[in-house]
Order: sequence, then structure tokens, then C-alpha cells
Amino acid sequence: MAILEILEVPDPRLKTVSEPVKPEEFGDELKKLADDMFETMYAAPGIGLAAIQVGVPKRLLVIDLQPEDPDAEPVECEHDGHKHTHPATKKEPRVFVNPVIVDPAEELSTYQEGCLSVPEIYADVDRPATCTVRYQDLDGNEHEEQLEGLMATCLQHEMDHLEGILFIDHLSRLKRNMALKKLKKIRQAA
Repeated sequence: MAILEILEVPDPRLKTVSEPVKPEEFGDELKKLADDMFETMYAAPGIGLAAIQVGVPKRLLVIDLQPEDPDAEPVECEHDGHKHTHPATKKEPRVFVNPVIVDPAEELSTYQEGCLSVPEIYADVDRPATCTVRYQDLDGNEHEEQLEGLMATCLQHEMDHLEGILFIDHLSRLKRNMALKKLKKIRQAA
């Protein structure tokens, strides 16, 4: 497995509409890409990643909400010279190939979203609270599933990437410009 480079705004490749994964493309190469995407996402750290974010314009995305594991010991780590204790999480990796939303709810929910391609910027985004998704797994098998809560939001966020849309594109022009200025300042300070 390998950690891949994550494209960041304003990289024009992030505006690419991704191509469907063809039947003949299911196999070891696709599985390796998904494995590399998980490793990249966990290292970033993030909870979702679309293939276009690592420069591959294919309709593939990976998600792992990494819920808290109440049965595991808390994890101790050190940041900026301070020791912290975090709840342990468990890995629940999910792969969606050629996903299609077939029944988005009318009811919206609001989550504060961030994105590995727009680092350190967060904003509230309204999306359908639930949705039904039709997708394939890494072996090409078809599935249909109803998603809700954070999983529904995360899937819709990652699916936007497949259409060349970033979460900041859902913001008003003023808020989007403020987010991009903030990102520019963060980069200049680094």
C-alpha cells in the first residue's frame, strides 16, 4: 500500500467529472487503488476520499466514519508538547464503485463539512438527510442501501467530487471567497 498525494484547490483536476469504472476494470488494480486510498485517507486523517482527489478520474470512493470503540482502551498521543487521550475508534471501511443516488430525501440536515482537498476550512452545508444509493463493490457486485446521518452526508460529499464539485461550491459566493482567502493565509503562514 502507498500514501498518495491529495490534490488541493485550486488544482484544476478537482473540477474533472469522473468516468465510470468499466466491467473490465474490476480486479487487482482497482483493489490496490482502493487500498492506497484508504491508507491515504487514514494518514491525512479523514473519513472519506474520492479517487479524483488522488488524481484518478474514476467513479470510486472510500469512506470510514471510524466510530468510537467503547470496548477498546483510549489512545494516548502527544501534540504540540501536550499529552492527550482520545477515545479509540474502530475501522469500518466502505468502498463505493459507480455510486448513484436514487432517492434523496426532501428533508435536509446540516453538517459542518471539511475536505482533504480544502485543508483546514470548515463550513455548514445542507444536504438531504437520507438517501438511497445504488453502487458496486470491488468485485463488481451491485448493492442498494439506504443511508442516513453522517454516512449519508459523507457519501453525498464524496459523490460531489465525482462531478467536479467541492463542498465550498455549495456556499454563497461571499462565504466561498472568505474560505479561499483563509486557506491562502494558512498556506502563506506555513
